[in-house]
Amino acid sequence: MWRNQVAKIAVARLRERELPIQLRLWNGQEYVPAGRAKLDLVVHQPAALRALAKPTLGRLARAYVEQHIDLNGNIRDILALGEKLCDAETAADAKGSSALSWLRHTRPADRKSIGYHYDVSNDFYALWLDARRVYSCAYFRDANDTLERAQERKLDLICRKLMLRPGERLLDIGCGWGGLIFWAAEKYGVRCLGITLSREQCDFVTKEIERRGLAGRVEVRLQDYRDVPEDAAFDKIASIGMFEHVGRSNLGAYFGKIQRLLKPGGLVMNHGITSAGLDTSGLRSGISQFIEDYVFPGGELSHVTTVIAELSRQGLECVDAESLRPHYARTLWHWVDRLEANTDEARRIIGEKKFRIWRIYMAGSAHAFSRGWMSLFQILAGKPLADGSLPYPFTRDHIYQ
Repeated sequence: MWRNQVAKIAVARLRERELPIQLRLWNGQEYVPAGRAKLDLVVHQPAALRALAKPTLGRLARAYVEQHIDLNGNIRDILALGEKLCDAETAADAKGSSALSWLRHTRPADRKSIGYHYDVSNDFYALWLDARRVYSCAYFRDANDTLERAQERKLDLICRKLMLRPGERLLDIGCGWGGLIFWAAEKYGVRCLGITLSREQCDFVTKEIERRGLAGRVEVRLQDYRDVPEDAAFDKIASIGMFEHVGRSNLGAYFGKIQRLLKPGGLVMNHGITSAGLDTSGLRSGISQFIEDYVFPGGELSHVTTVIAELSRQGLECVDAESLRPHYARTLWHWVDRLEANTDEARRIIGEKKFRIWRIYMAGSAHAFSRGWMSLFQILAGKPLADGSLPYPFTRDHIYQ
């Protein structure tokens, strides 16, 4: 009896919103919209109806990942129609407490969380990242830029903002597959240290250092940022797509560590995802909890104002802040399209469930950035000299010339 009632509620929701979604149930029943359907939603078991009767984007994502439902159609249509089905536009952003955040960000916990997300398979990431395997927001100076060109532009933008000079020492916290440290060493003559908690990334970068003949100029360590020795300061520090893993309650300690590692007059680039609302800590319509459970355990977002405030509290002066939100939406759609083009190989490498996680996560993130539900900022800060001055140009000419 309840199945029929819940099915009627789900169908009524589709009909009221006049959504071009065809619904097919496990027992052969169908709901066909008046016009041409853009999405074929297949329900494989009765329990999945609950996610449709009172849907959130998080519930639908879980049902899809657990293979309780199938979503057949263009991935952009799936996200757009999912938002309308769930009334996600008017849903409140997620609230959260950082009271127990420190428990989720011990060294063992962070090592496990990073391994869960990044040690999936280097071959899997290679399917949809650019040739340099840069896993962060690209910079599209031209609308027709390829992903490869846009990622190179981003790497160079960071180097120019940091004003890298030959012989300087650069620390890259969360170096990924080495895109930035290789670019900085080869293009700017900088000596680089990259650290990561991902074993697969570390092994890859180690081999690349040897292949590129950069031994003595580039080093990679499997190391927590908290354990980097403070006896040798760095001229410049980069944190690209890293501070989201730190935890809101640990931002002070994180930027404090960076401040101690940085030479007076040195610069730090913090490039990362931020929340859209001042008093929010996550994404609306159940998305945050889905990401916590399936994608980024321990990941937490902060508003850009919080980031700048914490930098300031630790003695780091903000000299430049730039939003790259539209750039990340475009970057993510590039990644999604590449993953879609390699569906069979991706399934072979990581299996059906993980493929579904990545497909719905990246497409959902692209949609969220497009809709302004979260943002991304490059924040450049410096460590003033003893007299309070900070050597930095009066204009941005050095960045955009």
